[in-house]
Amino acid sequence: MTLPDAPSSLAGADRTFQVDLRGLVDLLSHHLYSSPRVYLRELLQNAVDALTARHALEPAAPAGAFGIRLYADGSAVRVEDDGVGLTEADVHSFLATIGRSSKRAEQVAEQRGDFIGQFGIGLLSCFLVADEIHVVSRSARTPDAPAVEWRGRGDGSYTIRTLRSSARPRPGTTVTLTPRADAGEWTRPTQVRALARHFGSLLRHPVTFDDGSGGPGAAVNPEPAPWARTYPTPGARSRALAAYGEDVLGFTPLDTIELDLPAVGLKGIACVLPQAVPAGRRHGHRVHVKGMLLSEQADEILPEWAFFVRCVVDAESLRPTASRESLYEDDTLAAVRDALAERLRAWIARAAASDPDLLARFLHVHHLAVKSLAVHDDEILRMLLPWLPFETTDGHTTLDEFARTHRTVLVTSSVEEFRQVAAIASAAGLGVVNGGYTYDRELVHRLPEIRPQTSVADLDPATLTAHLDPVDRETELAAAAYLARAREALAVFDCDVALRTFQPASAPALLVDSREARHERTRSQLAREQEGGLWGDILGALRQEAPRAQLILNQLNPLVRTAVAIDEPELARTSAEALYGQAALLSRRPLRPAESSLINRSFLDLLAHALRKDH
Repeated sequence: MTLPDAPSSLAGADRTFQVDLRGLVDLLSHHLYSSPRVYLRELLQNAVDALTARHALEPAAPAGAFGIRLYADGSAVRVEDDGVGLTEADVHSFLATIGRSSKRAEQVAEQRGDFIGQFGIGLLSCFLVADEIHVVSRSARTPDAPAVEWRGRGDGSYTIRTLRSSARPRPGTTVTLTPRADAGEWTRPTQVRALARHFGSLLRHPVTFDDGSGGPGAAVNPEPAPWARTYPTPGARSRALAAYGEDVLGFTPLDTIELDLPAVGLKGIACVLPQAVPAGRRHGHRVHVKGMLLSEQADEILPEWAFFVRCVVDAESLRPTASRESLYEDDTLAAVRDALAERLRAWIARAAASDPDLLARFLHVHHLAVKSLAVHDDEILRMLLPWLPFETTDGHTTLDEFARTHRTVLVTSSVEEFRQVAAIASAAGLGVVNGGYTYDRELVHRLPEIRPQTSVADLDPATLTAHLDPVDRETELAAAAYLARAREALAVFDCDVALRTFQPASAPALLVDSREARHERTRSQLAREQEGGLWGDILGALRQEAPRAQLILNQLNPLVRTAVAIDEPELARTSAEALYGQAALLSRRPLRPAESSLINRSFLDLLAHALRKDH
């Protein structure tokens, strides 16, 4: 007989997770916070939140009546504020229940729209540098409330006790850390002062630092943000903002753009970089939230095309991530990004309309950034496309200047094609723009939208060869045998050979190739390699008539005139291969292995022929 299992006394019982605080702190230090230095930022944030609540409680208090005091003497770090303080119930809500909600905490959380941090969680960061945190606080909401002491230790234990009022005679909170021996890098007096200045230079509440030497405390943020000050003239304001940008960002800006978005309480500056940066490299921006430095690498504040500026901004309504070291991607941030992008467009428009010298200096440095913007922004395209520099057969010039000389503008699809034809096209009077760089070909094709009298077309081999002068019939017939041998020698490269006259006469040959011809040669080569197999049949079926490459020999060149008169078949073949190799090298495109082999072979064959002739 089988008896049913007896019910366990533990079955279905509720249990509480046991949190390893040391493991949690290790998780914070390695995965949430970028550095232990954030402990001071978290303490400052808690103090600022407490002062914000105190001012809400006592709105009639004069500005500067409440402040924050930092102390660090090497043996301890202390942060003292005149904020709203904590009652014993607050201590239980914020400090004794890490990660667990209470009705009181939920009610307070609903009112934290003006606050930066979250007291209990932020305090955990102090365990990155200390094994014990000592908090003494007295509430301003309850005048007769006693002071409360909380001691938390890294092993997860804590104690709470009520103190005499003399322990904290005024409302506010004092947090004291006893640093670990391995945390000296972050808790030395000079480092604490530097961190306070780094994180809190734009805080709206007075912050002082005392190193315990007995002297008066030094102001951490002695002046308001430069955009919040008044200046005697607009010029003085501009110079002050530029000097601030240089001091904070480390470079002298080409110009400074003031930013102001009242809807989200954002103010600041965008500094135009004085040197070009690679396309797509996004610089980090210094973002403060309610005066507290959030991040120096907040690249999400601006669109990708705005890599020609770096910003320093302070905002009221942007939302930090959990680590409070970057911005949370939400609708507000997206709207701010769009609004700041519009401010940058407006600055470019003002420079184009009223400051041509500034515009010229800006475009000289940042034309690639503007090109990337003009591709997607019709307004910038209309304003700046004629003034953007391009590589052309007339040198580096603006499209406006180029279009005055060439009513028909030809554009190549690659840098290689431009280099192949630039010298010959220039001598033939053709206006060709190098469209091989990022954005250039697309932008040149939009030139008729701005200059309707100008036409734009892609350059192809037929267009170029049509502008080369043919040789007379007698010369063509005399060279027929040589041209036939040359075509036979270069058939392996799917290259035709023609004889023309063109300038400059110093150029013996021109290799005219096209993307279609290269694709066709690749298909043909694969078909030959796969001949007889399934893939060979498929590639053979895909074969299509496409323009072949052309080696155009220049009858005006003395070397070519000598070559076409060669009667010896092998020497004629070798000379044709050498001319092809030289033209391929001048095109600056990557050589195929067969072409490299041909260049080496033709050179050695010509050298051997010359040596035989000498003997």
